[in-house]
Amino acid sequence: MTYGPTPDGRPDPGEIVWTWVAYEDDPSQGKDRPVLVVGRRGPGLVGVMLSSKDHDRDAADEARWGRQWLDIGAGGWDPRRRPSEVRLDRLITVDPSRVRREGAVLDRPRFDAVVAGVRQYADVG
Repeated sequence: MTYGPTPDGRPDPGEIVWTWVAYEDDPSQGKDRPVLVVGRRGPGLVGVMLSSKDHDRDAADEARWGRQWLDIGAGGWDPRRRPSEVRLDRLITVDPSRVRREGAVLDRPRFDAVVAGVRQYADVG
């Protein structure tokens, strides 16, 4: 997991991109959503999904199910500039060819905080 955003039209670690993400409970379904790219694995990318839902209100319930969230604030990835959170315990494999668009670059301090959380809560094997 290395920070390396490059404004070249290709997704890189540190960038928030939009791509299809399968639902955890039914991988045959999913939706288009923002994902923070945190690293590379082979030809693919590894990311964590973003949500504009405030999980602070249900943090105990989320933790009981093993879901851990980190507030990252607002940014250009959301046209309405809503505050976002990233899910730290679920790594998502992203096919670079399936990325719909780049949404924004996350600054280095917030990226480093996300990576620290991912290392704490996700199976980074």
